[in-house]
Amino acid sequence: MTAPPTCILLDIEGTTTAIAFVKDTLFPFAEAALDGFLDARGADPAVAAILADVRAAAPAEDPRATLRRWMTEDAKVTPLKSLQGLIWRAGYEDGRLQGHLWPDVAPCLRAWSRAGLRLAVYSSGSVPAQRLLFGHSVAGDLTGIFTGFFDTAVGGKRDAASYATIAAGLHLPAREILFLSDVAEELDAAAAAGLRTCQLVRDADGTRPSGRHAEAADFQAVARLHGLPAPG
Repeated sequence: MTAPPTCILLDIEGTTTAIAFVKDTLFPFAEAALDGFLDARGADPAVAAILADVRAAAPAEDPRATLRRWMTEDAKVTPLKSLQGLIWRAGYEDGRLQGHLWPDVAPCLRAWSRAGLRLAVYSSGSVPAQRLLFGHSVAGDLTGIFTGFFDTAVGGKRDAASYATIAAGLHLPAREILFLSDVAEELDAAAAAGLRTCQLVRDADGTRPSGRHAEAADFQAVARLHGLPAPG
């Protein structure tokens, strides 16, 4: 019988957290809070530097109008992403925001951590955003149970080399790491790098099973499939 993995590597959206959380909660929050945040913090050095970058990118347009246009377009531009991150941080820290986790997630993560498994995160969201979500989650501060956070600085999530880099960063053989994601192409890349894989197929997120990987409806099912401890 194959020994259980020693490390669980987690995707976030669609795996630990509803896909809709970013689109329906985080993005609208940043848009609604934009003017108040800039009124209160526009002179802060970090915010002022972002606004300078906005002006440089669109010199003929008011910076707030540019930011709102980018929000409407869901533009992947650094000044917008940086400002959204600062607004979300303020929201998490004052309690207006809480990171969404499916109800099965935190109990299983805590059980796995107590049993000595290592836990890590790999998401397209930045490492600071990951820490905010898990640090201010609906289940409390979970950051202490993780041994690593990785974002696309290590490479794209559909690139096998990214998973090899993460395994090296965790100082573990790839075969000892189980990667959990809802996206089959990410799991394909992880498997190509030698990691074990399991696809989260959550009905609420509309995930389609690929048939190429083990499948689980929630983290308790993951535990049963892979010989992991279940919550007490």
